[in-house]
Amino acid sequence: MSLTGTPFFVTAIALAVLAVVSPLALWARVRGPLLVRGLARLAMVGFAQVTAILLVFVAVNNANGLFTDWDDLLGREDHIAAAPDLGRDGLGGRRIADLPKTAQTFRPATAVPDARVRTTLLKGQVSGVTAEVYVWLPPQYDDPAYRDVRFPVVELFSGYPGTPASWFAGLRVTEQLEPLMRNGTVAPFILVAPRTKLLGDADAGCANVPGVVNAETWVGVDVRKMVTDHFRAVTNADGWAVAGFSAGGHCAAKAALAHPDRYRYAISMSGYNDPATEPDSITARDPALRRANNPLTLLREAPVPPRLSLLVTGDGDDGYRQGLELRAAARQPTRVEVRRVTGGHRTSTWAAQVPAVFAWLTTRLEGAGAAASRLQR
Repeated sequence: MSLTGTPFFVTAIALAVLAVVSPLALWARVRGPLLVRGLARLAMVGFAQVTAILLVFVAVNNANGLFTDWDDLLGREDHIAAAPDLGRDGLGGRRIADLPKTAQTFRPATAVPDARVRTTLLKGQVSGVTAEVYVWLPPQYDDPAYRDVRFPVVELFSGYPGTPASWFAGLRVTEQLEPLMRNGTVAPFILVAPRTKLLGDADAGCANVPGVVNAETWVGVDVRKMVTDHFRAVTNADGWAVAGFSAGGHCAAKAALAHPDRYRYAISMSGYNDPATEPDSITARDPALRRANNPLTLLREAPVPPRLSLLVTGDGDDGYRQGLELRAAARQPTRVEVRRVTGGHRTSTWAAQVPAVFAWLTTRLEGAGAAASRLQR
């Protein structure tokens, strides 16, 4: 039975109801020695507690998209076919222009409430990663007036643990943004959510670690190429952004700072700089990797300040202080804006920010001359 399907949720509800009704009906009817009666009643109480926990877990998981299936939950997922050393640029000597066009089929993403979200299983040509990618096209995409238009793209990164469904189920990104795209408040972005939890019970952190995982190349090369191969998407960095929350915020800032040739904008909500903030981070286990995958280090040691606009939101040590550190290290043309947002490290806090951060992104896009109403043709 699927972990995220309606049948399992209904089953969890039925078990919870049964766990409450059973003691009421059977408590006084238990027969036998005192020990047997005590164990039977203890079993009923334990069953009630287990089913209550199960029901809460299923409801939270369905609402926030933390795990997609049982292998994901149990850490048995296998998304890595190979992890060769791809070098500093993450391409291993290849040129993106020389890679064959990806041949993907898309189906409805049943784990999210929006029927227009589609998913595909992408086998990365360079990274060695095979995982799902969710795609949502803006309402203007199929409008005949926009048939020759290329649309800007935002890659969405979830926290850890998390799945591509997190943005659509928990943050309700399309539900919130579609009306704003229709009235012109927000640009009509193509939204792309690749899986970033690739290593079972470890956080890949959008990093390339030879022999372990090439998560940076997965999101920045393979996923990006799949999108430009199959959709009318802007191909240059001026039309690409990354956004994430929690571990996904760290991922977004790092990906953009490491590759300003691929991304011009980044949004980090409650993200962190030091990978060791996440106990399960693979890059935190090695001092050199920890330093190399710290967005603050990338910014401070960049040979040339990257042409990048970065928005960081959070409160206290939950993103805000880290944003101030990035802003202090930034030099033109790098621009870092920091906003204090209260509400805690939770999905509801990030969901409430969606309209504002995408309005910010729209303003930056318009300032760069690639606005939705004047998209690349």
